[in-house]
Amino acid sequence: MANRFIGSDFDSFLEEQGVLQETERVAVKRVLAIRLSQLMEEQQLSKAEMARRMETSRASLDRLLDPENESVTLQTMDRAAHVLGKHLRLTLI
Repeated sequence: MANRFIGSDFDSFLEEQGVLQETERVAVKRVLAIRLSQLMEEQQLSKAEMARRMETSRASLDRLLDPENESVTLQTMDRAAHVLGKHLRLTLI
């Protein structure tokens, strides 16, 4: 039996399976969480200090830094970027 996915790309496969958007959303959140953690480490910022500078709770910061947690607001992401001297940029492609 021939494999119907031979020659197609992975995005096409995910789209056919109906999980492309969810997969992309999870990937973006994971990349954001990892990058924020890296920046905090580079700047030697503890979670407690980062939360204080963001004017938020440590629990809220933990949700932001948890790659599995998708319930993060754009406002929280923007505050974290600002504290780390970065700008959050979103694009629609």
